[in-house]
Amino acid sequence: MSKAFASQADLEEKTVSFTKLSDHAYAYTAEGDPNSGIVIGDDAVMVIDTQATPAMAQDVIRRIREVTDKPIKYVVLSHYHAVRVLGASAYKPEHIIASQDTRDLIVERGEQDKASEIGRFPRLFQNVESVPKGMTWPTMTFTGRMTLWLGKLEVQILQLGRGHTKGDTVVWLPQDKVLFSGDLVEFDATPYAGDAYFQDWPKTLDNIAALKPEKLVPGRGAALQNAAEVASGLEGTRAFVSELYASVKAGAAAGKELRAVYKETLDKLTPKYGQWVIFNHCMPFDVTRAYDEATKFPDPRIWTAERDIEMWKALET
Repeated sequence: MSKAFASQADLEEKTVSFTKLSDHAYAYTAEGDPNSGIVIGDDAVMVIDTQATPAMAQDVIRRIREVTDKPIKYVVLSHYHAVRVLGASAYKPEHIIASQDTRDLIVERGEQDKASEIGRFPRLFQNVESVPKGMTWPTMTFTGRMTLWLGKLEVQILQLGRGHTKGDTVVWLPQDKVLFSGDLVEFDATPYAGDAYFQDWPKTLDNIAALKPEKLVPGRGAALQNAAEVASGLEGTRAFVSELYASVKAGAAAGKELRAVYKETLDKLTPKYGQWVIFNHCMPFDVTRAYDEATKFPDPRIWTAERDIEMWKALET
């Protein structure tokens, strides 16, 4: 292979930030590594996205315990990807909440995704042996909308449309105007789109914008702490997925093979986005999925560890 597979060469530890966004909301971020969100209600704590292993989740728990001793009763999975869900057991929650679409994806492809992601991101799966055998299963699912009351704090758990996956879920605190987006929104970090719905994603971002969030915790990147930063995060994500899909769709319509479309799209996007975190990791997966969607696969095909390597060799050697 001409360059290291996925993020196998990414071994540099990142600096963690634990940022207070309101009296009820905190962001756990790490320079472009996967983020976690924390909601502190009157009587309980909710964690949105869990880190990749229980061992890594311990640092999130440590930060939570610096600001509250309330029990961590709820974990919300913004989507099914292993890097977001496999740390869940560390929190010992009463409930793990996910959309029914996310649960369906865990049933359909959770095992394959787990093996695939561990191969792609060795640094992010520290102490992977701490992950319990089997899958992280939600104990509670919903379709469309669910509201929890943590005392007097209203927490809305919403499906606003497909984008990063078909099960994407956001958490919205209407009183505080804080939104936790999962990987529907990234900031100075490349959207991973290997399981995406490119044609739906911009509309889903419009639906997020319609809530008028004043602060937003993206899937990767720094917490966005005012309306202008939120708008920038939404626009950056929208531009990336729209420009990538337009390039791939044009190449596919011209009858070009995937490898040629990949090289063209990489050349087009690198000047604008090449400095974003995990750009080189994401692009082969993103272009492959976009090519699928633009041709004959409206729904994402399952990534396995074997398919990952086969695709990488085809595009990067």
